[in-house]
Amino acid sequence: MIMAKYDYLIVGSGLFGATFAYFAHKQGKRCLVIDKRPQLGGNVYCEKIEGINVHKYGAHIFHTSNKKVWDFVNSIVPFNRYTNSPVANFHGKLYNLPFNMNTFAELWGVRTPEEAQAKIDEQKAEAVAKMKADGVTEPRNLEEQALTLIGKDVYEKLIKEYTEKQWGRKCTELPAFIIKRLPVRLVFDNNYFNDSYQGIPIGGYNKLIEGLLAGVETKVNVDFFNSEYHDWQKYADKLVYTGQIDEFFDYKYGRLNWRTVSFKTRVEDKPNYQGNAVVNYTSHDVPYTRVIEHKHFEMFGQQVYDNPKTVVSEEYSTEYKPGMEPYYPVNDTTNNSLADKYRAETAHQLDIIFGGRLAEYKYYDMAPIIEKVIQMFDK
Repeated sequence: MIMAKYDYLIVGSGLFGATFAYFAHKQGKRCLVIDKRPQLGGNVYCEKIEGINVHKYGAHIFHTSNKKVWDFVNSIVPFNRYTNSPVANFHGKLYNLPFNMNTFAELWGVRTPEEAQAKIDEQKAEAVAKMKADGVTEPRNLEEQALTLIGKDVYEKLIKEYTEKQWGRKCTELPAFIIKRLPVRLVFDNNYFNDSYQGIPIGGYNKLIEGLLAGVETKVNVDFFNSEYHDWQKYADKLVYTGQIDEFFDYKYGRLNWRTVSFKTRVEDKPNYQGNAVVNYTSHDVPYTRVIEHKHFEMFGQQVYDNPKTVVSEEYSTEYKPGMEPYYPVNDTTNNSLADKYRAETAHQLDIIFGGRLAEYKYYDMAPIIEKVIQMFDK
């Protein structure tokens, strides 16, 4: 019998595939990473435009409280001090996010945590009273859920229309469980994440991917399903698959649904377009959900003005159709039960590792993906 050339054939060079390849390579395993796109990195890939790293597949902000994960990524490439502090634009008026004392001062002119809490409690009580009058004890939909958690002002200006744009459905038609809790901070703190560590790789995410894949054989423009590697046992002992789980099993139970996003990116002939990396547009009169100004992820202070141009991307929520980029799983009953059927199939595939958002039909932030791979190799 001819010995297989590789220990692992890894399909997909996103964070799961690249991190897996890094640790396998460190153990002396022979890996081949293939990707159907013309570049490596999956959705964290950055395209250089006007000297700015543009997050081609949407804003990626690395955040974690796991020191082991943070130290690991920083051992590959140092990360900067970027702190995610989005701003919401509702009909031209700006509000800080997440909901904190700055937001409440902007909404109501309150000055103290007690004043803000009193206002929130008053509006929550109104929502609960209205439900009681309708003979309802539990929120029946996302609208009622949000109103009982935060009250009408925050809901109507910062949640309702933004959420409807994201999902393409009215909040009264969306299930209550989508919003389990709404973090309310009674401090003047615009840092979106509660994690101990956050930042962006200095030089962009491509540096992280290049570091993870250093010394590993890679091939781009190779579609696993339409290449010789589909017969993977000829080439490797084990397969690491990070693509869509339903596609792997030839959609035998039907297609899973995804939410997707699209971008319109342009160069602005000015050094500073919106003064922030992320501005959410929370009203229906603007068709996009947010605008990303990429330079603010990596340029601070005078650096912003040292580059006379800037690159901005409008982000649109789009109904997924086959052939589009799948982004987010649709976690409703139909899709979850369908995904469970496919997951059950993976249990019989002893020489195949299914990993990541697409292969597990599960939403992941970046740090938990890296943590998961580290744990696999720690065993």
